[in-house]
Parts: sequence; structure tokens; C-alpha cells
Amino acid sequence: MKSKILIPTVFRLLVGSALSCAAADEIQLVPPATPLVACDPYFSIWSQGDLLTGAETTHWTGKQQPLTSVVRIDGKPFRVMGSTPASIPPLAQKSMEVLPTRTIYRFAGEGIELNMTFATPALPEDMALLSRPVTYVNYDFHATDGGEHEIAIYFGAGGELAVNTPDQTVTCNSVDFPGLATVRIGSDSQRVLAAKGDDIRIDWGYAYISAPRDGAVADLGRPSDRIEILLRQPEAERNPVTAPAGKAGAGIVLKPMRFGADPASAWVMIAYDDLYSIQYNRENLRPYWRKDGWEAEDLLVASAKERESLLQRCAEFDKQLMTDMSAIGGGKYAKIAALAYRQCFAAGKFVADKNGQPLQFSKENHSNGCIATSDVFYPMAPQFLLFGPTVAKSFLVPFMNYASSDRWKFPFAPHDLGTYPMANGQVYGGGEKTEENQMPVEESGNLVILMAAVAQMEGNADFAGLYWDTLEKWAGYLKEKGFDPENQLCTDDFSGHLAHNVNLSVKAICGIGAFAKLCEMRGEKQLAGEYRNAAQEYAKRWVEEAKDGDHYRLAFDRPGTWSQKYNLIWDKILDLKLFPEEVYRTEMNFYLEHMNEYGLPLDNRADYTKLDWQLWTATLTDRKDFEALVEPVFHFLEETPDRSPMSDWYQTKTAKKVGFTARPVVGGVFAKALYDEKIWKNHASKDVTRAKGWAPMPDYIPPVITKLVPTADDDESVMWNYRFTKPEDGWGNADFDDSKWRRGPGGFGTNGTPNSHVRTVWDTNDIWMRRTVDLPDPLPGNIALISHHDEDIEIYVNGVLAATATGFNEDYESIPLLKDGKSAFKPGSNVIAVHCHQTGGGQYIDTGAATIVPGTKK
Repeated sequence: MKSKILIPTVFRLLVGSALSCAAADEIQLVPPATPLVACDPYFSIWSQGDLLTGAETTHWTGKQQPLTSVVRIDGKPFRVMGSTPASIPPLAQKSMEVLPTRTIYRFAGEGIELNMTFATPALPEDMALLSRPVTYVNYDFHATDGGEHEIAIYFGAGGELAVNTPDQTVTCNSVDFPGLATVRIGSDSQRVLAAKGDDIRIDWGYAYISAPRDGAVADLGRPSDRIEILLRQPEAERNPVTAPAGKAGAGIVLKPMRFGADPASAWVMIAYDDLYSIQYNRENLRPYWRKDGWEAEDLLVASAKERESLLQRCAEFDKQLMTDMSAIGGGKYAKIAALAYRQCFAAGKFVADKNGQPLQFSKENHSNGCIATSDVFYPMAPQFLLFGPTVAKSFLVPFMNYASSDRWKFPFAPHDLGTYPMANGQVYGGGEKTEENQMPVEESGNLVILMAAVAQMEGNADFAGLYWDTLEKWAGYLKEKGFDPENQLCTDDFSGHLAHNVNLSVKAICGIGAFAKLCEMRGEKQLAGEYRNAAQEYAKRWVEEAKDGDHYRLAFDRPGTWSQKYNLIWDKILDLKLFPEEVYRTEMNFYLEHMNEYGLPLDNRADYTKLDWQLWTATLTDRKDFEALVEPVFHFLEETPDRSPMSDWYQTKTAKKVGFTARPVVGGVFAKALYDEKIWKNHASKDVTRAKGWAPMPDYIPPVITKLVPTADDDESVMWNYRFTKPEDGWGNADFDDSKWRRGPGGFGTNGTPNSHVRTVWDTNDIWMRRTVDLPDPLPGNIALISHHDEDIEIYVNGVLAATATGFNEDYESIPLLKDGKSAFKPGSNVIAVHCHQTGGGQYIDTGAATIVPGTKK
């Protein structure tokens, strides 16, 4: 289990004029990982140490993205962030606190006390602020010995912030923005929106570090190297640096300042401009903060100007939210909510559509990398619903536009819109092609329920009316298929297919009742009565057929089983009044008897659980029961040995993470707030963006792909030479001798990988493949490589590195050619050589060549 720093029983941190929130102050939580910079899935930096100086900072995926800070106190240097350089001692850390928009560390020594605050103005009432990829790092000093002291500060970042892997080349340089000393780090390749997948980091756009020019100078170089030089000879390096990211970096040197009886403060900003953020139906969309033509300069200059007011607003927001959460659920619940807040928003991206209206695309961090996944934004939705119409609708609009288009041909709702950051159409299960491995009841119930929740928040069903035909179709599907679901997946798809799922039936019944509520709000009385009667009849049957003595079953046909009935929360939140109180009391009594040390198992099949669902289940009865279910969740966060952002899937007996890291579903912990009409109304009514008039989904005619070289999906006789161990150098050359390699038919992978055609099993981390193919004479001008890959690939054509791609896809797609890629092809015989590397989950590789007529906008 984790080691602990010594923290006083009660402490209060003063930052500006705002106090930490009283109700939660007596409860301290050192999380498994602490959010420092949490803006979006690519700009997300965490500390995995109990001490900020105990470990190098990382991206949420665990890959190093080092931030470093050193303070010099009266000539003596001390580390306050990062574990390097080890030769510089750390300043003693006394405490740490995570609040919704801020993380506050307190250090002390050498006669001074330092409050170091990471503040991200993720203020949900104003989308322009919520979408800003900026974090302030504030240094607040005061003397504890009554003396006078001199302080100097260095803050820097490694080049890894701007690339996927540390071997990629970056350039670090200073830039001239009004009133600011600023450094910039960016990849040399700038492959904007060229990669998709899960365990990947951004390699386009630019990271910025900035501070007021009159008190700071830019410094270029690797922080761990530059600090030692700066301490000996305090002269900043200003010449641009181009090097592999793992050997590059940049920073800001804050000039020395003196203080005594009066405190002193200094600050820097760290930001990331990704240029374009999301591809939606093949159209690249700008981040929302750029909707009015802003560039990085505008972002940083405005953020500097507004800093004081924004920090005050962050402090006030944190105080109010923590007070509210403590009031309804206690101090430990408030601490969990605070830790979830930035994680939830940072697992998605806010972009602007053609009309300048906000769209939000969530990412399935550490599960499969899907974008805008229904059964991910369903559990995250309470956080979005709590804070008003704009944020709640922002993730529903792109999904509903796709689901209502000609692209989606099924009578139930989709699962996703693609693989992050490419929202170009569903990839999960059968994609857009078949019903295989879809989640029809799950996804349809999710959307109808969430639409009703938005209507309840606004007091009208106007938003649902924009998609009424689609919602009516899904409600009809739930009425026909939902009460006793067929053998299918639900959101807990890691548990496998299950027929007659009782909890899924609850979702369908609540979905039918939710649609009746929407009909009533629209004045469609006959339709409302029809669906209301169906929901009531199904609920009555459910109570009779799911009953299993002192609880209700996992599946209708499985006596002796049980599960959490977390979907029941909507019966109360939406005031549907479908299920009798006896159901809630019976289930809760059973849950309280089946808890383990770190939580309530998801169901009887395993000891693992889901953090979000536990916090939903905890709301079903009274405050006492709620706190009883919250307690082991808090205990898990304290004791888990896995140092990563909050996991939502873990073992209830060992506190070990099973999987899932930094996912947005933790926004579900705010479900408790939706029961309190006053709190919900207070937060939701502050929405100042009031978005409306969204643009339609971009029209796009997909590319026409004509294969020149057959692939495994249409030719079983395609043969490759292959091996699973690394070959000698030159393995991609046309004349390389591969006669001793194995030989087998493509594709290569493991059965069950979506849309794969596995004819040769490949279940190691790497595979190398070679194949000779013939191309026509003359060569077509629009020749391209196509590949279905899971995960990273590099492709050589006649010895030339022609293309690379990271992450995975779930069908054959064109792989962008590198500079020399196209000229590598020749008429007649060509050798294609492929290396594919995978780290987990399904795996598959197959590659061919084709002509491509590019897609066009309609």
C-alpha cells in the first residue's frame, strides 16, 4: 500500500482571500495520483507521488512528462516539483489538498512557508473558460521566522509534453507575446490529427510556459540539465534547441525577490495550443476557445490579464461546491467529488462547430480509446447535468446528429462515434455494418434517460424535440425488447454477454418512463399514457420476476444471483415513481451485508467493482446508507497500490486496479447532487453560455478505395513471410533474405479483435512481415497504403520507410505517406515490409495498397 506523508489532523490553507472548505477540512486524502494540469486527454499531467518531489510527473497514461521546479531560498536551492535533479534536496512538504479546480501543496523550511497552487479555471458556467487549456502555477511565500528572505524560482518542462514518444524531435524556442516571457515546445513533424487510439500522446501543436516579462526570462534546455548551470551561472539560454524530446525542454526563470513581514508571490502559466482538436465526420474542428479566431498569443495574454479574477472565482467555486457536496454526503464524499471533477472534464475536449457552438467529445481513456461513447458519457453525465444546459447538451448534440443521420441504419442507439480524436463513425462491435456485439438496450436507454434529465433541468422538452423521431424510435425499441433483454452486452461489457439482465431491464423500464415524461412535457398525452402504462406494467412484473428472497437477481433466470441495481437512480431523479420503496430498501439491506473492505462488488460473479456505479447505488436510500457505501470507496483511494489517476474498476478485497484509468465516468459521483433540487438548480442556473443553434453534422462523401493489392478481408490466399522476434538490420530492404522466416496467410492477430480476419495467430507483442506484390505500369497517381492495424505500425516499401501510424483502427484505412513514401513505389515487383507492435487488448495487422479518390464535403 502507499506510504503516507504526515498531515495535521486539521489544517486550513489560505490562498488569496479564500479558505479551504470547512466541512471537508478535517478529512485528508492523498490520492493515488494528483492532478496538476488537467485540461483534456492530451494535456493532462499528474503526480504519482505522495510528495510532489517524490516522482517525476507523468501524462495520465503513466508516460513521463516531466515538470520541474526549484526555489532558491537565500542562495540555497530546493526542489519543490519533480524528482530531479536528485543532487538538489527537496523542500519539506507539509500537506496537500485537491479541490475541484485547484491542487494546493504546502512546503516549509529555511524560515519560510510556500503554498504552491496548480489552478485550472475549469468553471462550467462559462464555456470559454472551461475550454481554455491553461493552468496557473502560483507560488505564495511568507516568512515564519520574522526575518527577511530572498527567493528565486525556476519552472520548466521536458520536451515530452509535445510528442507521443521521447525519441521524436522537438524544437524549443522563445516567443514574443506582449508583456510576457514565453517559451514554446513543439514537434518538428506537426502531424495534425494524424493519429488515433488510446495509449498515445499528442505530437502536434505547441506547449507554452509563460510569466510576466518584467519578472522573468525564458530559458531553453532540458530542465534537469539547465538548473545546475543556472545555479552556478544565472544566465538564461535563449538559443532555440532542436533535439529528441527526451533530451530537450524549456523553462522560465523568475527573477529574485525579497520579502519579510509582507508575503510575496509569483506565478507562471502552462498551456497547450493543439491547433485542431477533433475530426468530426472528416472535418477538423478547432478547440472552442479559438472559435472567435484566437491564437495562442490571445489565449496567454488574456489569461495573464484575467488571472487574479479567475483565481478568485476558482476559490469561490471550490468553496461552494465542496460545501454543497459535504452537506449532502459528508466530507469524504466531498473529497472524492473534488478528485473526480477535473479528471472528468479532462477526459474530453470542447470544440466549436461551424456556428461557433460548443461540442464535447469524451474519450474512453484506458479502455479502448473510443470517442463519444454512450455508455461512457452516461455514467459521466451527472457532473455535466449538474452544471447546466450548455455542458449537458454539448456531448449529446454530436452523438444525436450522427444517430439521426442516414449513416446510422439500426433501430437502436449507437455505441460511439469512432476512435479519439476521430469522430467519423462507430467502430465498436459491428461498427455501422452489422448488429454483432452492439449494445442496443444499453445505449437506447442511456440516451432517452439523459434527454429526459436535460428536460427536467430546463423545465421543457424543446431540446428533445430536435431529435424526436429518433427518440421515439428508440423508445419503441425499449418497449419491445427492453424488459427481458436478449443475450447482449451492457456497459459492463468486461463481464461479457448476459441474457435476461435484471439491471439492464431497469434501465429499459426507466427509459420507457423517461420517454413518457418527455411526451407529457410536449403535450402528447396519448403517447405519454401508452408509454407510462407500459413502464408501470413492466416495473410491476420486474418486482415479481426478479425477486430472489432477500434481494433481486442478476438475471431473471438465475436464482441465487445478485447485482448492483445502479440504474434505479433515474426512477427517483426523474420522479418516475415506477418502483416501490421496498425495492430500494431490500436491495440496500443486501448490499450492506455483502460489502468487502474496499467496496461493494458489482455483482456475484467477481470481487471487482465499479467506482461510479457504487456512488450511484449509494444514493438509493438514505444518508446513513450513502455514507456507508462511500466509506470503502474513500478507503480504496487511500490504500490502492496503483499509482495512477482514479480508476473506476478495481478489486474490493485488495484495492488493486483491474483496469481503466483517468476515465470521465468518475463524473458519475455527482449523481447524489441531482437528488437535491435546490443544489442542482443553483449550479445549473449559472450557465452564461446558453448555447443554441448548433450546426448540422458536417456532410461528407467518403473516399473511394480501389484495391491494387488484395488484403485478407477479400483474399484468403494472401501470404506473408513473418517472424515474432526482431530480425537483423535492413529487414525492410527489398533484397533482404527472409527465406528462413515463417510463412503463413494474412491477417495476423487474435480471434475476437473487431472486424479482423485472422488466419494466422499472432499473440506476441511484435510481428515483422514481408510480402512481394505487383503494381501496374504505369503507376496510378493516387496510390496509397491501406492497413487494418492494432496497434502501432511502420511500413517499408522497397526499403524506404513509407508510412507510420500509432494506436489502432478497426477496419482498413488509408495510412498517410511520409515524404519519401510515394516515390518508393514502382511498376512491377515491390516489397512491402511491416512491423506492428501492440501493448494490450486485441491485436491485428494486415496491409495492402490501393488507389484512393479522396472524400469530399457535400
